[in-house]
Amino acid sequence: MEDDCYKEIDRSVNEFFENISHRFKEEDMKRIKAAYALAKKAHSNQKRKSGAPYIIHPIAVARIVAEELELGVNPIIAAFLHDVVEDTPYTIDYIRECFGEDVEFLVGVVTKHKKACYIQSQQVDNYRQILASVHYDIRALLLKLADRLHNMRTLESMRPDKQMKIAGETDYFYAPLANRLGLYHVKSELENLSFKFRCPIEYEGLVEQIDQYRKASEEVLDSFIGKISDLLADHGIDVKTEIRYRKPSSIWRKMQSNGCDFQHIDGRRYVRVVYPNPTDLTEKQMSLLIYSVLTDHFKECPGSVSNYIDSPKENGYQSFHVKLLNDHGTWEEIHIASERMTRNSRLGCTAERTEENLTSWLQKFRMVLQTMAEGDDEMDFMEGVTSSFYNDDIFVFTPDGKRIILPKGASALDFAFELHSDIGLHAKCVRINGKLSSVKTILHRGDAVEVLVDASIWPEPDWMNHVYTFKAKRNLRAYLSKRPKLAYHRCLICHPLPGDEVVGFRDDAGNITLHKRNCKKAIAMASRQGDSIVSVNFEENDNFLYPVRVFIRGIDHQHLLRNIVDCVTEEQNLSMSNLKISTVDQIIECTMDFSVHSISELHSAMDSIAKIAGIDEVHRVNIE
Repeated sequence: MEDDCYKEIDRSVNEFFENISHRFKEEDMKRIKAAYALAKKAHSNQKRKSGAPYIIHPIAVARIVAEELELGVNPIIAAFLHDVVEDTPYTIDYIRECFGEDVEFLVGVVTKHKKACYIQSQQVDNYRQILASVHYDIRALLLKLADRLHNMRTLESMRPDKQMKIAGETDYFYAPLANRLGLYHVKSELENLSFKFRCPIEYEGLVEQIDQYRKASEEVLDSFIGKISDLLADHGIDVKTEIRYRKPSSIWRKMQSNGCDFQHIDGRRYVRVVYPNPTDLTEKQMSLLIYSVLTDHFKECPGSVSNYIDSPKENGYQSFHVKLLNDHGTWEEIHIASERMTRNSRLGCTAERTEENLTSWLQKFRMVLQTMAEGDDEMDFMEGVTSSFYNDDIFVFTPDGKRIILPKGASALDFAFELHSDIGLHAKCVRINGKLSSVKTILHRGDAVEVLVDASIWPEPDWMNHVYTFKAKRNLRAYLSKRPKLAYHRCLICHPLPGDEVVGFRDDAGNITLHKRNCKKAIAMASRQGDSIVSVNFEENDNFLYPVRVFIRGIDHQHLLRNIVDCVTEEQNLSMSNLKISTVDQIIECTMDFSVHSISELHSAMDSIAKIAGIDEVHRVNIE
């Protein structure tokens, strides 16, 4: 039985060699076959978890590298040998002696180096090692993705806990990495396999629903696609059409994002219209010609056009998207693309193997990784990875038309930090498509954004809740970590200020909370936890401002509101953050929020307001 298995393996690998022989010289094929022979010998006594001979895995990885990613000789050799150093007595030096330094490098990147002590964790150290290779060669990342892809395809044989670990790594790291490299098909398959093994019941349920949806719409789609083909043929345009159903993982994300079930989400499928690479027209002209022919016959959904030809996604994806109404009243998503575009979508950064192309991809990665490499803790690094290798991106523009790529969900603050750290740190407000907006506003594809800066503006802690990119988070953390910190917590009921009569209570963790001495909570705590009372000197400090709110009542008259505002902002030189006012029967009631350094500064402001003609009452109220 085992002999039959090895015969089938030999037959399969010989077929593989035959399939790729037209791409390589005879000398190169000899090196590839020698690598296979070494791998077969090295792994001869090893089995996979499924019980199959281990050599099946290196063969499968080599086939992915050669056939699906269309890489060259040395990556194929490295694919055969990628587990030899890690799992057998053969050394990396032996690999170098037999196959050269380039193969040694590629094998070395994907070999997990066992250490007595890891800088962070073994998993994160492995991620660092893999990403560091991009400083030299992008092929190492592709080799690792091929290894991960086959491991995911054969994950059934693993224990459920191991399945969860590997699937989690794949979703968190490898799938976004594949997307960033432009390998949409690899990214999509990795995500889907991860979902399959993490949530098998949900996965199978969606598989069944997609299948039922496919069968129910088959007749409608056949008619729709037939009309598309006939229309374009009548105009002398030769195309291939295909229906692409989105995978369960993609459908599940849409359901979660939109808060609805399978029956009520858009984009469960799309129709791809692929034309040969044009010779007498540009790809954009051909795409627009097809678009024009189709929209002369089919109703177009307003606002549905997305031109990814002129403005490719960050991962290089290009296509022309539009939604058309079929004869049964359903909007169909159409992707119009050339054969070159579809090939590039499959091969990503390796599709156009010019020196300039690969250099451009490497530079993009180096810029991302240079920032992440400065991190010194595990969460910092992994957060950088996930926010930098985002799955969906948008492009927005500066006032002079420069295109800025940001992750979907990014804010105007992310945009500001992308321009320059100083712009982000001093961003006061923005104009989005000419409209004045908060720096916390979420941006959308195609927005034109102008950042207005003010040297007196500095980040507040809540800014961290309104940024998405690693660059913005990193700069904010660096700034906020240098800001002076209060040695105490302030009671959220009485809100003591420097200069108030205060008392402190120390908790079990050693933290001290300040209360006014007349605070009801403090009085209650003193009666039950008297031993936790500590003496505190709460003094004014120029580095700290405290928000306060005052209530004002008076007789309305001309310029009263202006006088109140001037009293606080001009005379007292305090920063006002909120103002609410109402007038009933000539009686004005007003609440004003501003910030002070101490209780004396607050009293000074209130005394000044009280002197304004017509003011009858001024007192402090708590901010809830």
